[in-house]
Amino acid sequence: MQTLFVATLCLDIGNTHTHWGIVDHQTVSKHGEFSTPSLNPSAIEKLISEHQPQAIALASVVPLVSNKLKDFLKNTGRPFVQLQFDNLIGLGFDYPNPAEVGQDRLADCIGAQVVGGAPAVIIGMGTATTVDILNTKGYAGGIIAPGLGVMTQYLHERTALLPQLDAENLLGGPTIGKSTIEAMKSGCALGFAGMIGALLDGVVLEMTKSGSPEPKVIVTGGAAIYLPKSWQSRVQHEPHLTLIGLAEFYRRTTL
Repeated sequence: MQTLFVATLCLDIGNTHTHWGIVDHQTVSKHGEFSTPSLNPSAIEKLISEHQPQAIALASVVPLVSNKLKDFLKNTGRPFVQLQFDNLIGLGFDYPNPAEVGQDRLADCIGAQVVGGAPAVIIGMGTATTVDILNTKGYAGGIIAPGLGVMTQYLHERTALLPQLDAENLLGGPTIGKSTIEAMKSGCALGFAGMIGALLDGVVLEMTKSGSPEPKVIVTGGAAIYLPKSWQSRVQHEPHLTLIGLAEFYRRTTL
């Protein structure tokens, strides 16, 4: 008999932001984010007090931060698990070195199993842009490329005169810029969309050439609005895929 779903506080600690959500029956009822550098036990304690989750699940790509939280998370009076490559249930590997795959990317693959199944291509749009492949064997590799925020930040940091752009406010301007800012916005938005399109075209072609059925393409992360038009109607947008995957990971550990 399978364990019932329970309200799980899911924490996804990323390089820039930490996303949290209360997930029950594969539905995210509450969610939010913190700045990762400012994350501390008192912030998590407040979430627990407000939402009274029955369990806690964690994925982190910033060990320096998550290691400082572990002792607290283990002593909240609730079951606590951290997703790692060697404690997964129901997700195998078609990949030579699973230890190097980010915990968030593995959570995304579990989330993809929940919302669509294999084969799937998962596009994560955070600090880095990640493309991960889920096949019938499990995690099967992927791509890591710059995220949109990295592109805008790098332009500013590596030049003397170019300003810092808001990576969440690049759309709506002309293709041919009539000012420095318009030119930067166009270059970043169109360049990022072109990169995503090229990555998707290449991955899907390689998968189908190797005999795979046409994969479902699932997009998660805030930069999904920058998908190229040729792909916008061909993807499934799951903004909380990582959180759904973390909750399912916890559920599987209780079976």
